[in-house]
Amino acid sequence: MLIALLAYTIIVLEGSGHLPLVLGASVAGLVAWAHGYEWKAIQDGMVQAISMAMGAALILLTIGVLMGTWIAAGIVPAMIAWGLKLLSPAWFLPASCAVCSIVSLVSGSSWSTAGTVGIALIGIGEAMGVDPAMTAGAVISGAYFGDKLSPMSDTTNLAPAMAGAELFPHIRHMLWTTVPAWLLSMTAFTILGLRFDAAGAGTDVSAITGVIDGQFSPSLLHLLVPAVVAVMVAFKLPALPTLLTGALLGGVLAWIFGMPLDAVLATAMDGYKPETGSAAVDELLARGGLNSMASTVLLILCAMCFGGIMERTGQLRVLASKTLVVAKSQGSLITATILTSIGVNLLAADQYLAVVVPGRMYAEEYEKRGLDPRNLSRALEDGGTITSALIPWNTCGAFMASTLGVATFAYLPYCFLNLLNPMIGMLYGFTGWTLIPLNAGGELGAEDGLPKAEKAEKAERVGRHTSA
Repeated sequence: MLIALLAYTIIVLEGSGHLPLVLGASVAGLVAWAHGYEWKAIQDGMVQAISMAMGAALILLTIGVLMGTWIAAGIVPAMIAWGLKLLSPAWFLPASCAVCSIVSLVSGSSWSTAGTVGIALIGIGEAMGVDPAMTAGAVISGAYFGDKLSPMSDTTNLAPAMAGAELFPHIRHMLWTTVPAWLLSMTAFTILGLRFDAAGAGTDVSAITGVIDGQFSPSLLHLLVPAVVAVMVAFKLPALPTLLTGALLGGVLAWIFGMPLDAVLATAMDGYKPETGSAAVDELLARGGLNSMASTVLLILCAMCFGGIMERTGQLRVLASKTLVVAKSQGSLITATILTSIGVNLLAADQYLAVVVPGRMYAEEYEKRGLDPRNLSRALEDGGTITSALIPWNTCGAFMASTLGVATFAYLPYCFLNLLNPMIGMLYGFTGWTLIPLNAGGELGAEDGLPKAEKAEKAERVGRHTSA
């Protein structure tokens, strides 16, 4: 019902996913009630799921404020002007992917990367005449490369915890699927970029930089606030206070540069309303504000109502368990894990559930088939973490669409990393290449320096399983 309602509303009616998710949650509630669940259990499932998503909603609202104050203070316009002067249109897409890869690897957050560097890159790309959907694809590909491999990322820590693996061995094992996907993505962005040149840009770049220079006078002072945010990220401070500090400092900087306090507050609430005299620049900078994120937060709440009911009443577990019937080989088990994670992203609309539910479902099956937990944790990230941004009603897809100003289905074909990574993971599953047996101490069967006591305990556990 949910998939049918979403497909009809979004594709045919070109509407939003809010009401289909509410109706889907109603159907899920009726199914749960028909199977004996009381209303309190159903309501508790929704409330618990919403509470899980509140951190994401707060970050989303904070980034809305940050976008408004950073544009008003001239931070984003300065980045756009410098980017237009330094970057070549032909190399813009691979450069965007590489920059976002580095930032997300350091910060551990795809959201923070898209909400800061990504916003500026979208503006630069538009001024160069690059399709915003392509730029968004490059930003998201780079952002999820770091999010997937950074030890500071929440999903990178969650996946091995669900599978029973260690963090750094898990990260090393993911390199086998993530790095090839990244290299292929960079190649694809390079090929795409060859079609763009300065002469073919849709807008006069020099005219835009001239207007920005005259309106905001970009200087090193505009880098002060991003530098503070970068230092907070380097010290591994939580994302919400880091972004909130950046938003507040952006407002202070805008006030110092002469914007009245009431105008700063209005910008933080409703976004920046430029009046530069240039239609192209005004369109480029008219972004941000707390209210700009309201629809996305509502979408997340509606999605969590549905996902919470499905998780609390066991409907997700039933769907996931059915895949084991057809998962006869190692390759089909890896594929089933990845597809289940994608399915939970579709149905529960949350990447954490897409890691947790299949992780809990398949951990025992991997052990029975003699596969090391790192194979499971890698499959969870190949399917769950990486595809969450490709679904409009998923928390990650809704965030990326709102933050970058590009519809999810528009940027989806250009998210090469997110599309290739699951395919490579499934290919490895069927070929057996890079899969680690349960009794292997290290990467691909080599010893990894585990303490003798831990190796002995692992060997004993394998022995008990073999006897059973």
